[in-house]
Amino acid sequence: MKLLIVVHHRLDLWNVPDWFGERLAREFPSLEIVIRNSYEGIEEHLREAEVIFTLSLRPAQFALAGKLRWLHAPSAAVHQLLFPESIKSDVVITNSREVHGPVVAEHVMALIFALAKKIPQAALMQEKGLWGQQAIAEKSPRLREVAGATLGLIGVGSIGSRVAQMASALGMRVIAVREHPEKGRPGGVEAVFSPLDLDAVLGQSDYVVLAAPLLAKTERLMNAERFTKMKHDGYLINVGRGPQVDEVALEHALREGRIGGAALDVFDQEPLPADSPLWAAPNLLITPHTAGLTDKLWYRHYDLFSDNLRRYLEGQSLRYVVDKLKGY
Repeated sequence: MKLLIVVHHRLDLWNVPDWFGERLAREFPSLEIVIRNSYEGIEEHLREAEVIFTLSLRPAQFALAGKLRWLHAPSAAVHQLLFPESIKSDVVITNSREVHGPVVAEHVMALIFALAKKIPQAALMQEKGLWGQQAIAEKSPRLREVAGATLGLIGVGSIGSRVAQMASALGMRVIAVREHPEKGRPGGVEAVFSPLDLDAVLGQSDYVVLAAPLLAKTERLMNAERFTKMKHDGYLINVGRGPQVDEVALEHALREGRIGGAALDVFDQEPLPADSPLWAAPNLLITPHTAGLTDKLWYRHYDLFSDNLRRYLEGQSLRYVVDKLKGY
């Protein structure tokens, strides 16, 4: 059986380290494992691969993979793998939501603290050699406590569910929007609302955390109208996908003081262009899509993928299977 691992990414940390394939070969000696860091010349391997580990696969490449039975993405997002041919096929798609979810949740909490305690403003004043106590204390939005604040989660998957646990442990009131409220309340969530009640959730929330999958109905979910539904001193945090926020509307909302501030880790275009007005938007904290990065990234990938590979070889059900019709 052939396992094809092909990952090419501009960020070195996202590329497969040498030890990953070597360890797989030792643990699964019966497999033929091929690792490539480029999609050029992989056609022959596509034709023979039963399992493919990759970030993206075009329809034409998918058509060549006649023996493919399982497609694994080392990412939480899988929209790039969902096209008519793959959706209609019997190929099982899994993702790495449990690799990234806990790490991204930590980043969310760091952003909440940074916004509440105005850490970016303090760092800027440190660079200028200024003792900014009065300016930081008096300028709106004011310094605030996290305990007792209301956090509105949009999405309670791997990221959202962990954010809920962490936030509630800090004394935050957590409410959430999920597609199917009838599934109940995840741990740490006080109340669950339907997407139809999103505006009501925005109006209650001191912090709005966007952690939903990218679907047609979640594109531009946060737009000009939605920003008017938020508290005037509320914060938006996006660790979902860039297209879920109307960046022009957000920049206007920040500049006009309609919301307290925002923190973005994902963007419509990445890297964020140097001429983007977001760089100069007031009360905006930008992190360059680093929420899911960790020095343990590939160890976490190995644990998840090797466990699923063992299950596959033993004929057991795979974990982290994507519902191809729902898109996550």
